[in-house]
Amino acid sequence: MSYPMVVTQEDILHQIKLSGKIPETVEQIIQRKIIKNRADEVGIKVEVAELQQTADQMRLVNQLTTTDETWTWLKKHGLSLEDFEEIIYITLLTAKLGHHLFAAEVEPYFYNHQVDYLQVIMYEVILDDEDLAWELFYAVKEGEKSFYDVAHQYIQDVELRRQCGYRGVMGRQNLHPDISAAVFAAEPPQLLKPIVTAKGIHLIFVEDMIRPRLDEQLSYQIIGHLFAEWLKQQVEQTDFQI
Repeated sequence: MSYPMVVTQEDILHQIKLSGKIPETVEQIIQRKIIKNRADEVGIKVEVAELQQTADQMRLVNQLTTTDETWTWLKKHGLSLEDFEEIIYITLLTAKLGHHLFAAEVEPYFYNHQVDYLQVIMYEVILDDEDLAWELFYAVKEGEKSFYDVAHQYIQDVELRRQCGYRGVMGRQNLHPDISAAVFAAEPPQLLKPIVTAKGIHLIFVEDMIRPRLDEQLSYQIIGHLFAEWLKQQVEQTDFQI
């Protein structure tokens, strides 16, 4: 049997406290205030057409194709229409402020940090036996086996085995620090010496190195990074009271 139950705003606030999320929530509030204040200082405005376009994009992302679906989604998340409009507004304001503050810094930042945006195409077999890993390493180096042979014999996961241990296009942030250091020092195509981590002994073949190109997507990524660092500093320098 189900019983009717009412959850109040006080209940929600109390649960946020019990969950230890007060510091996180307070920081988000401060961030929003900093963004609004700085946008006002530099004269950034958000136009009605921009709000409508962003609202349409948000509905599309959340698969809200009808008015009823939108209202149901708002109710599920405890949002009013005004709340939804504020989310759209602060999203747009954040993007425009980030572009205003850091668009001119993108190109010099990119050229000074190109190494951070390198990517590799790599294949990997993880083993439990280090002696076996070295034996296989030398067998491949001397042409007695191919990496394909090793992958098909020692990878347990069926799908990964079919792909010969293909890990795809990987960036530094996707890899264990010890693996990253070795991979990005490679001269492809190159089989790396076995690398030991907590996961096991990694036998890695680096097929190719992809040099970064400053396109629109990477520009947005750099602006986002610079803006996040700036906002973090602003929060740390802010005196506030609860």
